Amino acid sequence: MERVVSVSESSSVPRPPSSKSPASPGFPSHLSQRRSLIAAAGLGLLGAPWVSRAQSSTLRIATTIASSGVERFNGLGLLNGAQAYFDAVNRAGGINGRQIELVKADDEFNAGKAKDNALKFASDANVLALIHPQGTRQTTEVMKAVTSLPIIGPNTGATALHKSGAKNVFWVRTNYDQEVERLVKLADNLGLKRFGLVYPNDPFGQSVLESFKASLARRNIEAVGIASTPGTASLEVDAAARQLAKLPVQVLIMSLAGTTPAFYKAYRDAGGVSLCYGLSVSGTASNLAQLAKGNDRPFFSVIVPSPNAQKFEIVRQYRRDMKTAGFEIDSLVSLEGYVDAYVLAEGLRRAGAKPDRDSLMAGLESLSNFDIGGVRLNFGKTVREGNHYTDTVTIDAHGRLIS
Repeated sequence: MERVVSVSESSSVPRPPSSKSPASPGFPSHLSQRRSLIAAAGLGLLGAPWVSRAQSSTLRIATTIASSGVERFNGLGLLNGAQAYFDAVNRAGGINGRQIELVKADDEFNAGKAKDNALKFASDANVLALIHPQGTRQTTEVMKAVTSLPIIGPNTGATALHKSGAKNVFWVRTNYDQEVERLVKLADNLGLKRFGLVYPNDPFGQSVLESFKASLARRNIEAVGIASTPGTASLEVDAAARQLAKLPVQVLIMSLAGTTPAFYKAYRDAGGVSLCYGLSVSGTASNLAQLAKGNDRPFFSVIVPSPNAQKFEIVRQYRRDMKTAGFEIDSLVSLEGYVDAYVLAEGLRRAGAKPDRDSLMAGLESLSNFDIGGVRLNFGKTVREGNHYTDTVTIDAHGRLIS
């Protein structure tokens, strides 16, 4: 396991307002005051030394992600986004004077290893929370095994998991029902009725398949074609691509993640001509760069604003912090990780001077009608799905997302 306490240069120090803060048009007052606060801090923050655990007690946050294998780009995006946010918080002095320490373990996108990692983290009383476990099968195993440790922002939209009622899990991403509905509605409004779907034959894919069928059923539409790949991490995509390329599909929803570019190329090479839509989990920087090489490019559903939608304060903040950290910016996944960290940090702020797991959960429950810079989240005593934001984007020839 790798421990990281980041204290590197940043031009942003996010700090949500108290309930007494005066409202301002457009965004909360803390966001509009952000630059002046940083300027007041002066250059004293720049070049700050790394903070050792001997100097101050850290707030330990854990993550189990894929640092290797096909899904490593998703894992890296989530990690970089969270790290960029925590870096900024640490440079500002941390939370109540304590630095945030991010503890990482590689699960290789293996559900058993993800479960083992989570159990080890849960057994450490100094670990306050687990942030964005990656993948549907992995999250399922983690949720079964760990019920006392707060889990923030699992990287799956599986509707059954979202609706499971787990008290310790706070969902920051939108569920797949809402994502798929957004894509189907977009196509339906364009008069396109012949839908196809490719999905991995695993819990992630099965969840999207259910969402897809339900969305079409509401419109009395029958799918023209449905094909599967062996699994989320499998590059055996040619058979599914050839199967769908033969069918008169107008809109093909690609329920894939790291293998999206491989399938998309195979589908086009096989003569597939339909409009293609992808889910937010496929929006890594690596995927977008590969998909931009063709003459036509997919659309994507998103559960956070596009990283280039700078009308959102959360996006401007994300771009500044990612640039300072030296990370790639054009990634839906890293912005998701950034937002996860934003939410977790605000829960810590509201947990009091000596936060523990219970007070952190209480802090997260208090995030009702919480503005993160243009997107509002709603948690509560009995509400664990905080985000219902969806939109659609495409990419330009350079792999940049276009709203």
